[in-house]
Amino acid sequence: MAFGKGCHLHLIDGSAFIFRAYHALPPLTRKSDGLPIGAVAGFCNMLHRYVEGNTGPDAPTHVAVIFDKGSHTFRNDLYDLYKANRDAMPEDLRPQMPLTREATRAFNIACEEIEGYEADDIIATLSCQARDAGGRVTIISSDKDLMQLVGGGVEMLDAMKNLRIDSEGVEAKFGVGPDRVVDVQALAGDSVDNVPGAPGIGIKTAALLINEYGDLETLLDNAGKIKQPKRRQSLIDNRAQIELSKRLVTLDCNTPLDFTLDDLEVKDADPEVLLPFLAAMEFRTLTKRIAEQMGAEIPEIPDTPAAEGAVVVAETPDAPPIEDSRYETITDPETLARWVARACERGVLAIDTETTGLDEMQVDLVGICLCIDAGHACYIPLQHKAEQGGDGLFGSDDLAPGQMPINLVLDMLKPILADESVLKIGQNMKYDAKILKRYGIDVAPFDDTMLISYALNAGLHNHGMDALSERYLSHKPIPIKELIGSGKSQITFDRVPIDKATRYAAEDADVTLRLWQVLKPRLHREKVTSVYETLERPLSPVLAHMEMQGIEVDRDTLSRMSNAFAQKMAGLEDEIRELAGEDFNVGSPKQLGEILFDKMALPGGKKGKTGAYSTGADILEDLATEHDLPGRVLDWRALSKLKSTYTDALQRYINPETGRVHTSYVQTGANTGRLASAEPNLQNIPVRSEEGRRIREAFVAPMGKLLVSLDYSQIELRILAHVAGIEALKQAFHEGQDIHAATASEMFGVPLEDMTPDVRRQAKAINFGVIYGISGFGLARNLRIPRAEAQGFIDRYFERFPGIRDYMDATVAFAKENLFVQTLFGRKIHTPEIGAKGPHAGFAKRAAINAPIQGTAADIIRRAMIRMPEAIEGLPARMLLQVHDELVFEVDEGATDALVAAAKSVMEGASLPAIKLDVPLIVDAGQGRNWAEAH
Repeated sequence: MAFGKGCHLHLIDGSAFIFRAYHALPPLTRKSDGLPIGAVAGFCNMLHRYVEGNTGPDAPTHVAVIFDKGSHTFRNDLYDLYKANRDAMPEDLRPQMPLTREATRAFNIACEEIEGYEADDIIATLSCQARDAGGRVTIISSDKDLMQLVGGGVEMLDAMKNLRIDSEGVEAKFGVGPDRVVDVQALAGDSVDNVPGAPGIGIKTAALLINEYGDLETLLDNAGKIKQPKRRQSLIDNRAQIELSKRLVTLDCNTPLDFTLDDLEVKDADPEVLLPFLAAMEFRTLTKRIAEQMGAEIPEIPDTPAAEGAVVVAETPDAPPIEDSRYETITDPETLARWVARACERGVLAIDTETTGLDEMQVDLVGICLCIDAGHACYIPLQHKAEQGGDGLFGSDDLAPGQMPINLVLDMLKPILADESVLKIGQNMKYDAKILKRYGIDVAPFDDTMLISYALNAGLHNHGMDALSERYLSHKPIPIKELIGSGKSQITFDRVPIDKATRYAAEDADVTLRLWQVLKPRLHREKVTSVYETLERPLSPVLAHMEMQGIEVDRDTLSRMSNAFAQKMAGLEDEIRELAGEDFNVGSPKQLGEILFDKMALPGGKKGKTGAYSTGADILEDLATEHDLPGRVLDWRALSKLKSTYTDALQRYINPETGRVHTSYVQTGANTGRLASAEPNLQNIPVRSEEGRRIREAFVAPMGKLLVSLDYSQIELRILAHVAGIEALKQAFHEGQDIHAATASEMFGVPLEDMTPDVRRQAKAINFGVIYGISGFGLARNLRIPRAEAQGFIDRYFERFPGIRDYMDATVAFAKENLFVQTLFGRKIHTPEIGAKGPHAGFAKRAAINAPIQGTAADIIRRAMIRMPEAIEGLPARMLLQVHDELVFEVDEGATDALVAAAKSVMEGASLPAIKLDVPLIVDAGQGRNWAEAH
């Protein structure tokens, strides 16, 4: 078929497919010889799904997969540093690259690459030729460099997100139309490809300039007229560099091709070519599936033993694509009994619960979904409401017919959910375990795919099921909003028709099992099994128990505080308005900015996109040294936040049945391993201000009981002394000295007996600031001293403790080489931004430096929490809260000493036997009727 009007060309970005396949699957190897084949397996599955999914009237008439031939192209001749900062190809991917070309040809799809040109240039040339011939083009890629081609019959498709990108989509990303994308890229540069651009000009500024002047050449010719001095000078000084950048980012639409559009006509795969290739790769599942679809004989794949020394990874179980999975609704005991028997036989069961909301302590259980074999899952409806009429609406509280009694189902499931010989698998299993516990069912043992992902990839991406499914299974699960809606019209899950609920819920269980099959083997290969098995999995049930215990909060105390805060805020408002000389809304950033910068003419006024001045805390803190008004506004904002976030909001979180507040801990909330808490967030209650500390007075012990707080003393400084080998700090800790006074004495040469509170305060700020990579500017702001003086303190600190600088340099170097750092217990914290340039570079380095210290501290308190239930068993006490380095217990009045002795022993020995620190861990204990007294 000659290419012309009415034809539709698909151009697949081969590199994007390969790297997506490589990162999506575990490192599979061929059984017969140990050849790495994970990327090839993923690539073949993607090609197969592409072929299967592109049928019908909009199917392509012509298609090609375009690859990069080599690393050196004509752009390297223009600029020898082009793509110079790209990481080397992973060693296990290198031998798979030619196999992906073979795979493309085996599927009978044109496979094209040209020496000296990038795949993008070939795609550009073919797109232009097809457009000129009157045809349509779909470029299957999300590469921003290809967006300059969009328009006039050319569109892009981001297959990962199933998102089509047209001219409007390009403009939304770049701020200009496709015809001006190269101008914007030339100005902004590209750190990934090492395109220099204009220093100090990013995408948004570049788009602003191009839209104002029309094109890059006109802009450069008129650069001297630009009012902003830094922007003007950057354009003038770097004109040649900018023009070079445009040549680097402009795709070549005249690449010499040794084939034509007609050669790219879609052809069916030949089973005599495709099936032998798949069999040779030992892709049993895919070979069988395609052979059956083609009606061909399945080639034999011998079960050959691996070559000596080869690393063998079992192939994932035989399963259809998720789209072809079989989901059923269970409505009778006999069918459920068969599922239970099958789960006992397999020893593995994925489980998920469906509920009427997200508050585990108050919601109702609506249904349970199970999956034993990927591709076959079920849903057991329990409390769906009856449908009223034929309009699909639910106005009755009567149960829909056909559901088994909830007690019968739970009685049938209870033994297997507690069976130690059957591994239960869930995604965020803590939620489901708490729901089932409220119904009298204990779930053990279990694996959690969210926690496995976190142990593997902290710092790389989020760990929710939808994100993991798209990343590792190339599948976007059904959005919950499709079933329950959103906003005022949102319904609860018990109002969803059972057939729709089955499709949604069973898919969740199916996806969870598949994720477990992909992710669990990677723990061992990436050497983080101990992190998952000793820090993540055993902590989950401990947290679930703490969350269900909750802590008593006194509503009257909160109300009194709210009233007191309101009165104090009103007084501050009067004072602020008097200082301003007029009445205005103190809570309005716009009005405040006009007062500060227009009326009072204070320095540092900067307007944002809306035209209003920025009045963030950092700006007000700087201005507070110039005038009293900004400081008063900061005080007002602090009180306002305390009132709205805590004294008002905490009252709404008191559970009406228990009279207690039940926070939810998030294990995956911080890259370093620190726990976060939500609904409500109890981690961020301020402790530096008197008002913030008073919030803790509302957390109380019941009659006859006390709250006990045990808090690690300066744990991160102790870890720093250990990892950086700082002998002076080690000695001070061993001698039990006041570490801040000891640091001040060491730095400033002041004898301990002559130490003043001000000098100690400065040393404390430096001690903690250095851990977080504080700058001279930041320390100056904290101490309210000149920046030069603050920088002098930091310089002197490094001179006195040179090991700290050595540790920092070594940590950054390790992060750059490995793209992760590690805690003392082996937790990996990935640092993908460590090579960033510009303003973000400093933040990335500071994060990498701090992560091993903060992460090790987090690991230590996790180890303590995991051991604590056994240590305090038999005592009339229970662990209620974890906040940073502190644990809070509720205990009978007569048992506080016994609890403190047991808990301190666990906490102070938590690093052992894995790690013996060079300094002792010390825990401070306190007790009282409320948390403030105990702390």
